Amino acid sequence: MPTPPIQKTATKAQAEQIATRERLRIALPAAVDLLQHRQAGLIDTDDIDAYVQLNWLEWHGGGLRLTITGRNVCAQMSTPAT
Repeated sequence: MPTPPIQKTATKAQAEQIATRERLRIALPAAVDLLQHRQAGLIDTDDIDAYVQLNWLEWHGGGLRLTITGRNVCAQMSTPAT
């Protein structure tokens, strides 16, 4: 029996997830800057929830902080692609 073909196209929901994750990745350095200036209230609450879900930010002692994963995402953005 032949194997089914591999689905190469993303569903609409998957495409939206990918686009949202990319938007968040691009916006993460600005969010970190707001955190460093104690202006977390300027970050959209849905974005905060998404960052926490992605493990890029975490709640700590009633405040938000960047996780190791979040630091790595920021570092990848500042490193030129080869």
